[in-house]
Amino acid sequence: MSHPLTRVLTLLELLQSNARLTGTELADRLDTDVRTVRRYTAHLRDLGIPVEAERGRYGGYRLARGYRMPPLVLTNDEALAVVLGLLAAERLGMGTAAPANAGALAKIERVLPHALREPLAAMRETLSFTANAVIGQTPGTGVLLALAQASRAHTTVGISHQSWRQEHTERDIDPYGVVFHTGRWYVVGHDHLRDSLRTFRIDRIASVTSRADRFTAPDGFDPVAHLTSTLAQGPYRWQVEVTIHGPLDEIARRLLSSAVTLTAQPTGVLMHARAERLDGMAHMLASLEWPFTLHQPDELRQALKNLAAQLTAAAQRRPEELPQ
Repeated sequence: MSHPLTRVLTLLELLQSNARLTGTELADRLDTDVRTVRRYTAHLRDLGIPVEAERGRYGGYRLARGYRMPPLVLTNDEALAVVLGLLAAERLGMGTAAPANAGALAKIERVLPHALREPLAAMRETLSFTANAVIGQTPGTGVLLALAQASRAHTTVGISHQSWRQEHTERDIDPYGVVFHTGRWYVVGHDHLRDSLRTFRIDRIASVTSRADRFTAPDGFDPVAHLTSTLAQGPYRWQVEVTIHGPLDEIARRLLSSAVTLTAQPTGVLMHARAERLDGMAHMLASLEWPFTLHQPDELRQALKNLAAQLTAAAQRRPEELPQ
């Protein structure tokens, strides 16, 4: 990095990637001294790039807030990482209210050189996933970002919320964290209206308003653990109890931890689960490679018999029996 121009461009890249760096930090990364860093920042200002300097012991350099940089230049590895991230987000249902993923992908492909655009287009067109696509419930971008910022800053926010019963309420919450789970975005926090810990689907929040109050989250609070535990205890129609005669660790890898509770027993693994539809639970149990014993509900026995009859009929059906 001996050429001064190379150092100036590297300085610009460092300022783009970091909110603030001290002169000493920049000098170390550029392999130069603090006086030369000041000269390089002056070169950037001459080019119209507003580099701000903060004086004092804890001062440093940063780009002016709100300044829009020219289009970024991506290396091959960086471009591939961005494209794969966008494709994976679309697959997982992590989109927002606007078609942001498709727009971002189109813009990236449009500005890339041909030598890089063609391989990335090939990746997009040929990439396959073993998991099914998730149809996400898309929240508003502004709402999602406002909740994330409030969670990081530990500031209370007011939300305009609509429940699944279409009941509209205005309430204040202390957002402890934002969680993405199986195609939906959630915010977990303290609800001032109910004075309790609550979970809200973000796609049901119409607006977020900042408050002046600050909060302190409980020590060691895990938003993901709370969310999955809450969803597992949701109001489902059927309570299912089954002993699966297999090893606990392998069964746990096959079943979603947010959907079931597994307990090791002398005769196998006791599974507690909740289900809205018993035919779906029958399919899940049939997909396991281990035998099982059903404890409750008795209605699940009929769902298993119905599935067995469908499979038996499919096994006995011959091609010549298909309608012409």
